[in-house]
Amino acid sequence: MKTLFFFLIPCFPFFSQIDASNLHFNTLISVVYGDLNQDNIPDIAMVTQDTLNENAPYRLEIFFTQENGDKKLIVRTDKAIEAEFPNGREQHIWGNGFDKLSIQKGILWIENELIRGHFEHKFRYQNNQFELIGYSYGNSDGLGKLYLIDFNLSTGKRIETIENYSSDTLEERKEKTIKLNPLPDLQNFEPNESELY
Repeated sequence: MKTLFFFLIPCFPFFSQIDASNLHFNTLISVVYGDLNQDNIPDIAMVTQDTLNENAPYRLEIFFTQENGDKKLIVRTDKAIEAEFPNGREQHIWGNGFDKLSIQKGILWIENELIRGHFEHKFRYQNNQFELIGYSYGNSDGLGKLYLIDFNLSTGKRIETIENYSSDTLEERKEKTIKLNPLPDLQNFEPNESELY
């Protein structure tokens, strides 16, 4: 459920860190809590949207909770999630369909829906930044074939498969090792900027 961002200001003291550019991102899309930096204190990740902008971009922010309860802004990016209308509302071309944000076992997941599939990026806080450690993709051609990618960037293991879901058979499987150094960091990350992820 979308909620106007400014209604939440009294509820969250960390919103005192808002600057003027944040006021355009007035619609709260998602807020999740979980320990992202392994200090046993729940942190906050949130997505807001600028609904006045013709592209309706999303903003991702991550706050680490300090021992005294204060929230420290660690990441603010408008690129990690593709805008709802990449070419503007008049073009009627939708983005990759942001689905949800979640924190699972200390890993930040950004999930997106496609017309016949999905993809997700997984980030872990390490080396003083959030680094991309996993990418998965699944999409159907609508004709019986399912294309899947599972890329563990930590190990470099990338597996691509083609499955025939009408006959429940594996038609093709490719496995290779691709080591990226350094790993992509969330602050500068853009989805699908690379053919690998």
